[in-house]
Amino acid sequence: MSEEDRSSANSPAPEKIDRFEKARLEKLEKISEMGLDPFGQRFDNHVSISAAREMVPEASGVAGDVVRIAGRIMLRRKAGKLRFYDIQDQTGNLQLLFSRGDLSEEQWTLMGHLDLGDLIGIDGVTWRTDSGEASVKVSHLTVLCKSLAQPPEKYHGLEDEETKLRQRYKDLIYGDGVLHRLLKRSTIIDSVRQTLREQKFHEVETPVLHSIAGGAAARPFITHHNALDMELYLRIALELHLKRLMVGGIERVYEIGRVFRNEGVDKTHNPEFTMIEIYQAYGDYRTMMDLTEQIIVNAAKSVNESLILPWGSEGETIDLTPPWPRRPYAELFREHAGCDMTDSAAVTAVAAKLGIETVGMHPDVIVSEVFEATVEDHLQGPVFVTDYPASICPLTKRKQDNPDIAERFELFIRGMELANAYTELNDPRLQEELFRTQLAGLSEEDSMAKMDHDFIKALKVGMPPAGGLGIGIDRLVMLLTNSHRISDVIFFPLLRHERPRGGAAENAADQNS
Repeated sequence: MSEEDRSSANSPAPEKIDRFEKARLEKLEKISEMGLDPFGQRFDNHVSISAAREMVPEASGVAGDVVRIAGRIMLRRKAGKLRFYDIQDQTGNLQLLFSRGDLSEEQWTLMGHLDLGDLIGIDGVTWRTDSGEASVKVSHLTVLCKSLAQPPEKYHGLEDEETKLRQRYKDLIYGDGVLHRLLKRSTIIDSVRQTLREQKFHEVETPVLHSIAGGAAARPFITHHNALDMELYLRIALELHLKRLMVGGIERVYEIGRVFRNEGVDKTHNPEFTMIEIYQAYGDYRTMMDLTEQIIVNAAKSVNESLILPWGSEGETIDLTPPWPRRPYAELFREHAGCDMTDSAAVTAVAAKLGIETVGMHPDVIVSEVFEATVEDHLQGPVFVTDYPASICPLTKRKQDNPDIAERFELFIRGMELANAYTELNDPRLQEELFRTQLAGLSEEDSMAKMDHDFIKALKVGMPPAGGLGIGIDRLVMLLTNSHRISDVIFFPLLRHERPRGGAAENAADQNS
């Protein structure tokens, strides 16, 4: 078999054209025969549909302003010699009124070659119908893109969960509120940046490819750089490079960036996600609590009318009105686990009842597992959980009066961790010792199983005492848009390879369990 034959044999068979696409192709040809480009050209000086709606006169039957708009056809209906179309852009929708008497024969014929889903440009005048509907009376129609795909069924829309995620473009067009929700993401991130700008923080960009996977305990994605013949890791955190910049003299620094962890997918985890990490010289974890509260409150105000936000569909709410309570880790552990976290025998007994494996585990790791199992679901919040066991916080400064406790907090809202912050450890000797302690016994494949000697060198130059903060942007957007799956606030979440037809429901369940 020739190379060409083998390539042909391995290529997927072309998709069969269904009757709907065939009918659309026929209309496309008719548009071309009229001397028009069915896929459109530049269309200048149009305004958004929301702006056009503002121009519609209050009185019915009175011509308003001349207007030019563009959008996608979403609905069509007939009424004698009139045709009513609804078009939509990212700002909203508007009714179009086509009258046989207002259009040339060619324009009326062109309108007949349109389908739901087509993108069109409209010149006309704003108008309010006798029934009070804001409209545009069309004087000229321009085809901007002929759609060859049949839209979802009119009343039920896009129902299959996997299709919504795999073909996000359809979900944005036809999903109720999807486009609006995902555009809020940009508004929220803009608000975060604005809050930090006002406090004189500098935004930077640090490497995505790391020679050592550090700054968090997570399994990395591994790649290889051919020219330098070296193994590299997609970053699992932003922390260590930002701290190097603090050493270099940038006293207030942050980065909003993509982070990659080669781990599972569920309602709050995607292997590729967005974080912000923020470092402030001469601050501590209490400084970061104040900043966290300010960032989230301002972001909430940017997309909601109130700080009391809806949550779920049963009328529940989240009240973000500051100040937020601050509860010590040990106090919450005692309250919900029923024992003191320093009582190893009692903690191990609770772990055994919960089915948590304890053999060979450090006592504080068992405490952490029990805390997660018994406490976190009760943290409806917002609540700052403070003062964690020091042994599970290797990058954190210890409390001066109790070296067994780290100056760390996590912010929980509705049982979901939203932020994690420390008083940053800046003693290079202790940092090196803690790295070695953490690395002891770890396998070579472990993400944290390599000492970052350059980071220790940087600390020896001198890093100011500082507070550091990380916030999961995707989870923040979830909270502020009443979304309960991370896949609902990421434009393109990671999915398995597409399965043969018939397995879609099962696959969707896998992705969103």
